Amino acid sequence: MFAGIIERVCSVAAVRPAADAVRLEVDLGDLLDDLELGASVAINGVCLTLAERRGSVGGFDVVPETWRVTSLSSLQAGDPVNVERSLRVGDRLEGHFVQGHVDGVGKIDRVQRDQGEYKIWVSADAGLMRYLVRKGSVALDGTSLTIVDVQENRFSVALIPTTLERTVLGLRRPGDSINIETDILARLIVAQLEALTGSADRAASGGLTWERLQESGFLT
Repeated sequence: MFAGIIERVCSVAAVRPAADAVRLEVDLGDLLDDLELGASVAINGVCLTLAERRGSVGGFDVVPETWRVTSLSSLQAGDPVNVERSLRVGDRLEGHFVQGHVDGVGKIDRVQRDQGEYKIWVSADAGLMRYLVRKGSVALDGTSLTIVDVQENRFSVALIPTTLERTVLGLRRPGDSINIETDILARLIVAQLEALTGSADRAASGGLTWERLQESGFLT
């Protein structure tokens, strides 16, 4: 489990394809000092397991499924990546709960700079948009952010100077791919509503009633 607060931007040392997995090597610097083999680390929002230590470089095996469904497949040696080590019991939670399980890959649609405001617009498919609400949480490349605008097939987030300086998001340009993880609470709520009504379409068309909510224990 992660908080979506990026600890450092690190560089990809090497990408080594193999038969069963891709070995992604990242120069973690002193972040590697207290990491044991088997530790969980989020790289651009993808939870990976530390499989090798060599100097300041950590090696991670990326299985084919993860390679296909995340933007990690576009990485090359020298590319910057967001890095966050997993939460420890007692850590302060300053973002939101991020699992490191990417739901899909979006595209940067627009970078908007207006009157001191910096926003990026991300296009996403309908399967992801259903979990995104205005002022809700989302993780982009592992960074915990608050959603500003929601349209039919895209959404926006506002970035403060600190986020621009301390994450890879300040380097993103229109057309770039970006990992999206929706809020686990939003996913649970949607799943529960669909279980109550039979489908999202029924919920939208009035299939969910006060009586049904009361029967299911949501109201007393």
